[in-house]
Amino acid sequence: MKLQSLVRALLVATLPMGVALAQVKIGVISSSTGPIAAVGIPQKNTVPLLPTKAGGQTIEYIALDDASDPTAAVVAVKKLISEHKVDAIVGPSGSPNAMGAIQFVAEAGVPLLAPVGTAAVVLPMNEQKKWVFKTTQNDNLIASALIEHMAKTGVKKLAFIGTSDPYGENWAKVVAEGVEKKGIKIVADERFQRQDTSVAAQALKVIAAKPDAVLIAAPGAPAVLPQLTLADRGFKGKVYQTHGAALPDFLKLGGKKVDGTILAASLMLVLDQVPDSHPSKTIAKNYVAAYQKLHGVAPATFGGNVFDAGLLLEKTIPVALAKGKPGTPEFRSALRDALEQIKEMPATQGVYNMTPADHSGFDERGRELITVVDGKWTLLK
Repeated sequence: MKLQSLVRALLVATLPMGVALAQVKIGVISSSTGPIAAVGIPQKNTVPLLPTKAGGQTIEYIALDDASDPTAAVVAVKKLISEHKVDAIVGPSGSPNAMGAIQFVAEAGVPLLAPVGTAAVVLPMNEQKKWVFKTTQNDNLIASALIEHMAKTGVKKLAFIGTSDPYGENWAKVVAEGVEKKGIKIVADERFQRQDTSVAAQALKVIAAKPDAVLIAAPGAPAVLPQLTLADRGFKGKVYQTHGAALPDFLKLGGKKVDGTILAASLMLVLDQVPDSHPSKTIAKNYVAAYQKLHGVAPATFGGNVFDAGLLLEKTIPVALAKGKPGTPEFRSALRDALEQIKEMPATQGVYNMTPADHSGFDERGRELITVVDGKWTLLK
């Protein structure tokens, strides 16, 4: 028996690298602790549901937590690249964290699938951002639905409150451009930090401007604070939220004070209300069911962003294998090229159509206009 074991070991040792040991390694960075844990926890919890094989190769996932800290996210990216030799990275959870990672994944030639809100990770496209793909809807796709609703319902004066980071700043830019075309005037423009415990000063300035509506742009639980503060100070106008508020904690923390909120987000919030003909419905339902079976609760849409990244990799790994073996620059480059060629791929968040200029790839099938009625997400028809 010892001789047989020795022979097998020698045979394995003499096989070319990639034949005996070939395995695709994918890093996953989530903010499962810290200020945006409400975003990162469902993303971390989705990792066990990701595909484990593609193109005849097994897929290994190395999951790290950046504690919602941009510096820690960069450290994690470097570790995944230099120590684990990953072929792609999914994450990080936060927009500032992902922005900080772009330089390093580009230098290493490692595709990054970013499940973050801000379109700034992929726009404007350049030599570094061509290595980044985004599994959430771009801000302008979500904003156009909200602004269209504002125009139809007679909003003339809008106030904006956003986080003081890439997420809030890009939203401020997109909203300013969009409302101008509809003749809507921005009468207040305020910022706050994600970790802030009070936005009283910003709320008072907003109310003093007498807007017809307020748009709050913040990811995760921080989206609730400005709305609660406005409600406590008697604001009676419409309140709009971005897809950053699309999580169960928004309803739990907001209670009755967030009833009437209007947002645009993926169909995952209203799965039982969208038509069966929607190309993403079955995929999203199956993901939600699998997540509930594993964790006992329904996932926030942010988890779906990571699940979609896994589906994109499952689709493109077999294509990349024709150009190189896992662990090589040729394979990673081919993987990037294959991601850029994704066409009509349905997933939990919508249907992906990537191009060299568009590394998000969503159209109107990736958003639904939703409101909150009696503490529940309700499709706005």
